[in-house]
Amino acid sequence: MKKLIFVSSSLLSTAVFATMPVNHPIGSSFTLSSAPNQRALATVFSNPAAPFLMVNQEDDDSFRFGILGPLSVGVEMGDISDLGDRAEELEDLIDNSNAGNAAANKVRADKILSEIGETAYVKTSASLQVPFMPLIYKTKKNGAFIFDASISAVARANVISDEITNTGTELTTDTSFQAKTATDLQIGFGYSQAMWQNTHGMLVGGVKANLHDISLGRALVSLNDDSDNADDAISDAISDDAVSSTGVGIDLGAVWVSNNYQVGITFANINEPEFDGAPINQSCATESCAAAGRLVNKGKLTATEDYVMEMQTTIDAAVSTKGKQVTLGLSYDTNEVKDAVGDEYQWAAASLSYYGDSHYLPGIRVGYRQNMVGTELSYGTFGLTFLKRLNVDLGVALETVEDEDGDELPRSAYLSIGYDTAF
Repeated sequence: MKKLIFVSSSLLSTAVFATMPVNHPIGSSFTLSSAPNQRALATVFSNPAAPFLMVNQEDDDSFRFGILGPLSVGVEMGDISDLGDRAEELEDLIDNSNAGNAAANKVRADKILSEIGETAYVKTSASLQVPFMPLIYKTKKNGAFIFDASISAVARANVISDEITNTGTELTTDTSFQAKTATDLQIGFGYSQAMWQNTHGMLVGGVKANLHDISLGRALVSLNDDSDNADDAISDAISDDAVSSTGVGIDLGAVWVSNNYQVGITFANINEPEFDGAPINQSCATESCAAAGRLVNKGKLTATEDYVMEMQTTIDAAVSTKGKQVTLGLSYDTNEVKDAVGDEYQWAAASLSYYGDSHYLPGIRVGYRQNMVGTELSYGTFGLTFLKRLNVDLGVALETVEDEDGDELPRSAYLSIGYDTAF
């Protein structure tokens, strides 16, 4: 698919980085669920109470920090086998219709459009923690401060289908390819401490404020747009017309920790900050802008889309050996939220991990996670930790599509690499 392939391949470089951490857990936390794990620093972002658990003052430590990453990248596609070839054929049918073949081309084009419909999309993602972030400092009075910074974004290209009309000499349609991007420069500051304890365990509470500078971009190119710069308009509109705004999200969390188990709860973005959306261009002198205006009038496209970072509640639990070498972790989001490009997320996850005390035996973790809404994709996840510091994690969707050669490919995959201080 000429335009969709261009859109999907250029979006990631246009967006620079991708993946909103609230929707796609970063680093080893993609494998380990949202249950805080003292052996895995990436899980500190799951619950504002987690920083208190990450520093072991019995070893005279007061600090723990990241070194490089984690850097996470990923791709996701719609449930359409051989999407590229079918969409490219659709574009060729529209572009090469004349009085002699318009009727036959319309029949074939209608069939393709009914098959790919609104499920034709490609989504690319990546995220990166600023070097040496997060930084955690635990005071002698058992309070823990955390400071972190990251850059993240998400990029999505999809088809907006519309009726195909045979004028007798050609085929016309407002069917278009839409592109959305969202970049987020996030700076967070939090505090956690022990609130109450007895012989059975300890209750830890935490609060965190996250400052977000989010830039949202949108563009659209029509199948009927044959101008030479139609494809370039996608990247130009996103880079030149993106709208930036700032907001602060407040997270609250608590964890009850005992010798061999823990349970926790997180309330993310309790104040639900709102960010300005980018308008779709309807006024330029191209067929794509004209099609955008008509699609807006038909209710198939919104003129602008603000983004509300909705509140999400997550519950988690874990059982482990005394030294946390072996841990079974579980987490569940109790409600769905939308990311900055409109996709819904509600994760359920389970994991089993082993972190030994030897520098030479790798830590190992396996897991399963599923998005309970939206795409409902499920992932098998696997990760290794080398020398107690280098973390490599891979998540592969269990759902597949076929490529043009008939080979099965996973609909989604995520890879993460990071290096941080050990527990």
